[in-house]
Amino acid sequence: MPFFKKIKGIKPFDISARSEMNPPAGGFISLSRLIIKNKLLKIGFLLIVFVFSFIFLTKANLLVQAQEETIDELNRKIESQQKKIEELKRKAASFAEVIKQKQSEAVTLANELAILDNRIAQTQIDIEVTNKEINKVKDKIKAKELEINLKEKEIEKLKIQIAEFIRLIYRNDQRSYLEILFLNNSFSEFFNEINFSKEIQGSLQQTLDELQDLKYKLEQDKTELIRNKKDLEDLKTKLNQEKTQLDEQKQVKELLLSETKSSERRFVDLLGQAKLEQQAVNAEIVSLEKKVREKLEEQKRKDLYQKLGGQVNLSWPISSSRGISAIFHDPDYPFRYLFEHPGVDIRAPQRTQVRAATDGYVGSVRKPLIGKYSYVMIIHNDGISTVYGHLSSIIVEEDQFVAKGQVIGLSGATPGTPGAGRFTTGPHLHFEVRLNGIPVDPLSYLP
Repeated sequence: MPFFKKIKGIKPFDISARSEMNPPAGGFISLSRLIIKNKLLKIGFLLIVFVFSFIFLTKANLLVQAQEETIDELNRKIESQQKKIEELKRKAASFAEVIKQKQSEAVTLANELAILDNRIAQTQIDIEVTNKEINKVKDKIKAKELEINLKEKEIEKLKIQIAEFIRLIYRNDQRSYLEILFLNNSFSEFFNEINFSKEIQGSLQQTLDELQDLKYKLEQDKTELIRNKKDLEDLKTKLNQEKTQLDEQKQVKELLLSETKSSERRFVDLLGQAKLEQQAVNAEIVSLEKKVREKLEEQKRKDLYQKLGGQVNLSWPISSSRGISAIFHDPDYPFRYLFEHPGVDIRAPQRTQVRAATDGYVGSVRKPLIGKYSYVMIIHNDGISTVYGHLSSIIVEEDQFVAKGQVIGLSGATPGTPGAGRFTTGPHLHFEVRLNGIPVDPLSYLP
């Protein structure tokens, strides 16, 4: 009897008995199919992610490359403009040296005309420099906007990568270690898949760090862009002021030529006459101020006088937004050969409202006439007085109390108009602050 007949209950080729000891053949097939299906899904998913990322990144990289080339071109242009600006500044400095030299020489018509010519040339260069500065800042703005655009696209790219990492992590988190072990053929594949999950998480953290850093740099770029735009507006204001200054310098030259007829003798006569006129105006202001203060005391009007308050706080009598054309004792004042400039000249359109700098008492008024210098002198507390010159119209009277901010007249100084006087550089308000009758720097008292 064959050996297998000796085993009780076992028949030759008894499939049912064999099936009790081993899993059915169909079970092996189903398990294999599940493992293969899982691996194919993983490969397919990764392949889709790779293809999608490759297409997206390729297009993005081409766009980035094109924009980076544009930024490089703009930076080269900015560098070239800076070199031209430096060259022009050196040229302007040479004119400044000539002006300084001429100012140290004797006061003659030829010297004064040379100074004016050099100032005009210097201002023309300043205008050219400012125009180039404006173009440079515009290019900076363009470059910065492109950099911002690149960073925003890079942020979007990183967000897509983060989303893909999160999907991969989420998918792997849905399976337990037992399932991963069961669906891999060996421990080696099991550990590879565990390490793969850890690598995904590490890549996610790295990408998140890159995103945070990029967002910080983006905010810095946006701040710099705002600063560049403000610089652009400031340069435009500066350009307008320089153009106005150029017109004023040309007017001074025309006035000087008109008054002297290119004659040195006429210039000497004019020089003496102008100095006398300036000295007379200054003496008049000092004398009248002294008399008015004494008058206030004698008439026992101290109650009114004390209404002026304690400490003097001045405000701008007219807006300074258009700039100051001459400061106190300005070394570049065009009529410095006649006298030191005793105040500040505030640019303003003809017939702009002029206001009292603080509460005060109108001590002196000189009405505007053709060829004559007009002014209003107001007395304040603490030995302070203020003078408002070149007024084309005056609407206050002597012996009148005025409040801070009250309109006292209209500005002037356009050559040939009432109150402008014989020497003026164009429409502006001449404003003085005096302490005990002596001119002091108004900018030390203004906010």
